[in-house]
Amino acid sequence: MVRATLVAGLLAGFGAGAALAAGSEDDETKPPPKTETTTSCADGKVWDKQKKECVEPTKSGFNDTQLFDAAREFAYAGQYDNAIKVLRLAKNQSDPRILNYLGYANRKAGRMELGMSYYRKALQADENYILARSYMGQALLEQGDVEGARVQLVEIRDRGGEDTWAFRSLLQSLNGYKTY
Repeated sequence: MVRATLVAGLLAGFGAGAALAAGSEDDETKPPPKTETTTSCADGKVWDKQKKECVEPTKSGFNDTQLFDAAREFAYAGQYDNAIKVLRLAKNQSDPRILNYLGYANRKAGRMELGMSYYRKALQADENYILARSYMGQALLEQGDVEGARVQLVEIRDRGGEDTWAFRSLLQSLNGYKTY
C-alpha cells in the first residue's frame, strides 16, 4: 500500500505518460541494438566490423568505446560474465561508463553488493552520470528501498535527465514494470 501511494505521487508529479514511454526515444542511455556480437558470435567472441568475423576480444585491436559497446550488448542479452570479461579489457578502468556496466552486469548476475559498489564508483567519477543513477535506483528497488530509488529519480530529473530513457526506465520500475 505504501509503495503504491509513493508511486502514485511520483506519477502525478512526473506525468503518467512517461511511465509507458521508456525506450521510445533515441538517446544515449537507451539499450543498445543487437549486432552480430550477440546474434552470430558465440563463447564471448565479439564481432569485428573490419575483419567481418567473430574474434576473441583479448586478441583484437578494439578501443575502449568498442569494448564498451560490445559489453553493453552482452549485458542486455543476459550474457553478464561475457560483459564483465570484455569490460575488464578496457584501458581506462576509471571510466564511469565502464564502472556503471560492471555494476549492471554484476547486479544482474546476482552479485548485488558488488554491483552497487561499481555504481557508487561510477558516480564518484561523474556525479551527473544519470544512467548509473537509473541503474542504482533500480537496484535499490530490487532491495526494497523505494525511497532510495525515488531519490535517484529526483537526482536524474534535477540533473536535466527528465526526457531520457534513464529517467523513464526508473519511473517505470517504480510503477511496478520491468527493471533493467
